[in-house]
Amino acid sequence: MGNTTAKAEAPVVAATPAGTAPTPPTPEIIQPPIFEAAPDAEAKDKEAEVEEPQNTLTSLFLEAEWKALKDFRAQLPEIFADAYPDKPNAKITPVTLWGISIDPTNPKADARVSVVLMKFLRARNLNPTAAREMLVNTLRWRESFNIEAALKEEFPEELFGNMGVVFGRDKGNRPVVYNLYGANPNLREVFSDVQRFIRWRVSLQERSVALLDFTEVDQLIQVHDYAGVSLTSRDANSKAAAKEATNIFGSHYPELLYKKFFINVPTLMNWIFWAFKALIPSATLAKMSVVGNSKHALKGALLPYIDTKQLPERYGGEAEAF
Repeated sequence: MGNTTAKAEAPVVAATPAGTAPTPPTPEIIQPPIFEAAPDAEAKDKEAEVEEPQNTLTSLFLEAEWKALKDFRAQLPEIFADAYPDKPNAKITPVTLWGISIDPTNPKADARVSVVLMKFLRARNLNPTAAREMLVNTLRWRESFNIEAALKEEFPEELFGNMGVVFGRDKGNRPVVYNLYGANPNLREVFSDVQRFIRWRVSLQERSVALLDFTEVDQLIQVHDYAGVSLTSRDANSKAAAKEATNIFGSHYPELLYKKFFINVPTLMNWIFWAFKALIPSATLAKMSVVGNSKHALKGALLPYIDTKQLPERYGGEAEAF
């Protein structure tokens, strides 16, 4: 038998009719990739502003205030780290100030936080660096002073029971705090322990600030009544207490005062106050009013701010209070 050799099969090609040109292959169409246009920086900023919660008070912030606030808020982790160097998680741990929890990792989540921070900025002319120093010092002071302990401390009723009263609201719904320095005729005993007086005074301030919601109301009205107080009742302790209290409130409770009235002020004390007028910052001076002891003078000064139904009778109003 002879060897049989298999022949390779040729590929089958479709026949093209005579006289017809072959059909060219269809070219593949490649679609270019579609890219969405990225929003510009201005659009992003506007979107962020829309998303950030607002309240009545933040809606009043000026453009320059918003700019300073955003810078200030970005520094919160470092601010908390500076304030609490012994706490390893300070950069991410919320801190409560005046009843408002400030989360350094997300401060814009609560509009009230912006209201609180704005007070430090306004007190330092919208300078974030200076405001940062003020806030760090305030947080350190609050920890060393032990605010919570002061609020729980019991003070002698016979000395302090009638000296500080929070009563009613002004026409802007701000709480009104009355400091009745003549309520206790024994002022020397009141100031015999300067630090005890300071702790009492700070606790009164904290209870007053606790009435602010930082949504619609963020300031207080103070009425300092000097009825029954004479220059002879002022000694070294009372002067030291007044100096320390003034420093504390100026350094650690910024922009919480709307208006302060000094009423029933003895003539000589009135003269001393105005003699030092040039030393008082104009912004602070604008919030202060010195009033005499006549009913007409008291009504004229207080009624434009406090409704007659909210103003105690002793000051020319209709409210039955202390």
